[in-house]
Formats: sequence, structure tokens, C-alpha cells
Amino acid sequence: MKNIRLKSALQADQIADRLKYRPEILEIQLNEEDLYCPQVVVDYIRDFKSRGIKVYLHHPTRFRGRYMDIISSSREMRDYYDWSSKEIASICKQEQVKCIIHCHYAQSESSLYSGRAERLALRKRVEGILAICDRSFLWEDTIRGIFSAENPYLFSEIVGPLDLSLNIDISHSFIALRGSNARLRRHLDIFAPHARYYHIVDSKGQNHDGLPLGQGRIDWEMVKSYVGDTDFIFEIDLKCSDYKDCIPMIESAEYWNRI
Repeated sequence: MKNIRLKSALQADQIADRLKYRPEILEIQLNEEDLYCPQVVVDYIRDFKSRGIKVYLHHPTRFRGRYMDIISSSREMRDYYDWSSKEIASICKQEQVKCIIHCHYAQSESSLYSGRAERLALRKRVEGILAICDRSFLWEDTIRGIFSAENPYLFSEIVGPLDLSLNIDISHSFIALRGSNARLRRHLDIFAPHARYYHIVDSKGQNHDGLPLGQGRIDWEMVKSYVGDTDFIFEIDLKCSDYKDCIPMIESAEYWNRI
């Protein structure tokens, strides 16, 4: 079956589950500890690529149990954000892969900010990462706050001026736009030209539900016309199977192929 595009942490049981479906693309969710052993990450990348799998990395979501935020009030978190970005960029350049990165998550401080000062502070920090890490990263939107579709200045103040390469999470955009397919279409009109990658996942548009395709309210026929030949994965929430069984991702691939 085509379009087997999956996600996994660097855990043996998850990897074994994903590999049995012979994925075309595998996105590796890194955690804080993974980056303290970078050669292990490199070895996995090389193994996957030797199997004909295209690899993407995903920057750690948390630092010491807290969701990452590029303008966190915690100096330790900001330092880890910078250090980890440098480590990943080195891996990306060496192994010729890309990494998805969040400016922040919905549970972080930046999700509460809407003022111009905070928006410009975030932009300045992103500029700093770009100066260090060139074009290794694809910047992902979240469901609320500065780097989300609910921010009317996201393109004019950040994405456009910095010419950011994006990973658009369709469900995140849909939730930030209050579950409106019409607004999602207008959003994609503006942002899709900057998209180099997508997270394909359904939602009812109210909260972060991470549903298999067809179980939410997103107009996938419309979305597919924007995605075209751009790389993507099915980032379905596997909480019911403890992330060890990716069947909801496979079922989403089947749904996508039928559209």
C-alpha cells in the first residue's frame, strides 16, 4: 500500500511495529535524553535509510517535564532549546535529513501571549536559531498562542519576513481556527506555499484530539489539493495502544488513498 508514512519514538517496540509496514517515511520523535547520545540517533537514521525509508526528526517536546517554549521565562529551558537545536542541526546536516521544531506548545507560556512585544521577541529568537542552524528545521504551528493560526500576525510578522519553511499540522490549524474548514482553506492559501511537510491528522476542531482520518470534521478532499506531492506523515494519537500499535496511522493511509 502506498503512503505508509508513520511516526515513532526511538523505542524498540515502537520501531519494530512501524517497520513491519515498510514505511516510505518515518518521523522520529526525539526526547531530551536522546540528544545526550547523538551517535545512537545517527545509527538509527542510517539503518532506516538503508531500508529505503526517508527520515525526518522531531525536536524534543519537553525539557524536564515542561513543554518547550522558545521564549520561556526559564533560562535553563531557553539554553536547552538552543543547545538541542545545535545538536540536531549537526545531525541533520551530516545525514541530510530535516527536523520538525515547535516555537512553543499550547501548554507553554507563549500560548498565553498575544502582544506585539512577545511576538517580536519570539521572532528574534527564531532568527537566532536560523543564524545558527541554517535551514535544518521545519517550523510547526500549534493550537493557540503566538505560533498558531489564531495569531493574525503570524505570517506578516514572522513566517513571511523570515521566509520560514513550515510543517503545517492540519489539525492544529483547524483547532486554532475554531473548527472552520472555510477558514482553514483561507489559511492554507497563505501558508501552504511555505509548507515543506505536513502532519495529517483529523480533529473535531475543539481540542487536541489527534483523530484518525474520517473521525473528525476536516475536509480532507480540500486539504489534499494543497498537500499535493509534499511530504507528510499521519500523526495520529495512539494513546489507546500506548504508542506500540500504529494501526490508526495505517487506517488513515487507507482513507487518504481513497480520497
